[in-house]
Amino acid sequence: MHKLAAILTVAAGLTFSSQAEARGFKSDLSTTIAGPINVEVVVSDDLAHRAENLPKKLSDRSSSRRLNAAFANNGKYGQKEIDRLVEEVNDELARDFEKKGIAISENASTTLRVTLVMAKPNRPTFNQLSEDVSLSFSSFGVGGAELTAEVIGANGENLGSMEYDYYESFNNLVVRPVGVWEDADRAISKFSRRATKKLAALGASGNS
Repeated sequence: MHKLAAILTVAAGLTFSSQAEARGFKSDLSTTIAGPINVEVVVSDDLAHRAENLPKKLSDRSSSRRLNAAFANNGKYGQKEIDRLVEEVNDELARDFEKKGIAISENASTTLRVTLVMAKPNRPTFNQLSEDVSLSFSSFGVGGAELTAEVIGANGENLGSMEYDYYESFNNLVVRPVGVWEDADRAISKFSRRATKKLAALGASGNS
């Protein structure tokens, strides 16, 4: 039964991969930024909903009709998992900002508001395993994440935006061991490095 479940989740991952269109990093931000930055990290309504539910859109689910097939249907991650991803975004940005000499301050006049739009695990989360007893931790699929960011000025004006998504190919997935959020974590790390590089190039620093 576990082997069959793993096969089904791999098929679901393949379907997701074919639907996801990797865009890489894009930004229209060009305004000079002076001083430190306030960082806010939020999740999209869709991802927040998936913490304890299946996706609202049937097209975002796999072909499985079982309501407890949370992993195959891309939902019911568990709120702790969403909180962990948000913390990961904050931690990555803090590390990369420090390397580039960019200070983070809640009182900064410029705000970087990052939205974790979507994330998909490579392996079932603890909550998904509890929802579907036919699953095992050996089940796996294509994972990754999509993030967007808006840079907001002192008067609330939009100074520009950034976006990035990354989903690993199935061929690369099957030849290496993966953790639950390995590819989502990789996407977050890649976004953080690129966003930090962009902000540093526009003058963001530790100086007020």
